Amino acid sequence: MKEYQKTFIELAIESKALQFGSFTLKSGRLSPYFFNAANLLNSGKLDLLGKCYFEAFSEEDIDIHSIFGPAYKGIFLGSILSLLLSKNNKAIPLSFNRKEIKDHGEGGNIIGDNPKGKTLIIDDVLSAGTAAKESIDLIKDVGAEPVMLLIGLDRKEKGSGDISASNELELNYGIKIKSIIDLNLLIQFSKSDPNFEKYIKDLEDYRSKWGA
Repeated sequence: MKEYQKTFIELAIESKALQFGSFTLKSGRLSPYFFNAANLLNSGKLDLLGKCYFEAFSEEDIDIHSIFGPAYKGIFLGSILSLLLSKNNKAIPLSFNRKEIKDHGEGGNIIGDNPKGKTLIIDDVLSAGTAAKESIDLIKDVGAEPVMLLIGLDRKEKGSGDISASNELELNYGIKIKSIIDLNLLIQFSKSDPNFEKYIKDLEDYRSKWGA
């Protein structure tokens, strides 16, 4: 496990963005863990969070021309990454969408200039891939090219078939999926920390049933 991955897990647990227990997901699946990136805002450690995303992005040799952060989690995550890139002499424009189209003022559903060229999508979690597909389609509709989806947690669950949602997106859209952590890494972390050993079986059972 890389240092930035361990930092991300520890930040998520400390802020209660990552919780273990019994949770019903939007899909209806009963999950032994839940991730809500909004709680990371309470940590007061957005610099460390940003570095985790920055380190993960920097591992990939991908040139981008714009960043798109889908509402709502992608807004603050994209802002942090854009700031860190500018500090490293790589100024990349950022845009994000509204949940509802604004019918006055500047109008539209995108804040900032429309994504242009090769575009990075940044978000918190990938489950079934529905939200990711919406972002990909939106970016294509304005004439840009989505080349990478950068997420905090890949749940590594099945998409519409037997392969994971992340693999499905890569195959169907030709987009690179990069996550800071995934379910496999969470299980590895739980096995290394006595405080979380009690969750290992539930996590492994969930992976066996829904994982891909």
